[in-house]
Amino acid sequence: MTSEIKPQIMKIGQRFVLCDAEIAAELTEDLFCPEKLKDKNLLTGQALGRGQAWFIKYHEYNWVLRHFRRGGLIGHFNADRYFGWSLENSRSWREWRLLAELYQRGLPVPRPIAAAVQGRCGCYRADLLTELIPDAKTLAGSLSEKSQSAKFWCNLGTCLRRFHEQGVYHADLNANNILIDAGLEIYLIDFDRGEIRSPGAWAIQNLERLKRSLLKIKANSSDFHFNDEDWTQLLSGYATTC
Repeated sequence: MTSEIKPQIMKIGQRFVLCDAEIAAELTEDLFCPEKLKDKNLLTGQALGRGQAWFIKYHEYNWVLRHFRRGGLIGHFNADRYFGWSLENSRSWREWRLLAELYQRGLPVPRPIAAAVQGRCGCYRADLLTELIPDAKTLAGSLSEKSQSAKFWCNLGTCLRRFHEQGVYHADLNANNILIDAGLEIYLIDFDRGEIRSPGAWAIQNLERLKRSLLKIKANSSDFHFNDEDWTQLLSGYATTC
């Protein structure tokens, strides 16, 4: 696939789909239905969380399907329906367009493939297909297995600064939304409700949110490898070039 992403809008079955024109002809409605993917032996794994994710092997492609689910109190009685019926304002289409922008800027994010919206009675359900980052673990998963070097933490700080310098706000920057591949390259994922912002206090708040996430996991696990020196190295990388 080329590095350029050309948006294309199409209807597939009952879904309105915003996708990369390069792979539009490859898309089918079954790609947004985990049950059908399972029946066709196209699933290679699954990640659990508020937004469920399934790993797909489809022809020569390796993709991730994420279904948007609601959190908080409302999620107990309304699992995955969102109010409104504006395609461009839907959660999946907005995230797809943001990812496309970030990817083409050269920032380390997964390439967006397709965003689907299925509407009914003034509500909609949403799904997002992105390219799989091979051999990657979450920061939380990695630190549950072993500690990382001072160089890694410095690089993580530098990576986060790259996003902030370009005004990229991540609405849920936590240890599960940072991926590390086999070569210790760092990626950010899950840009639901993210946006491009003017400079402001939100950047420091982003970092504080990540630190709270790390401390929360550490408080609940005796084998989580994170300490004050790691955070100091992250801040060093954020402030300077490693």
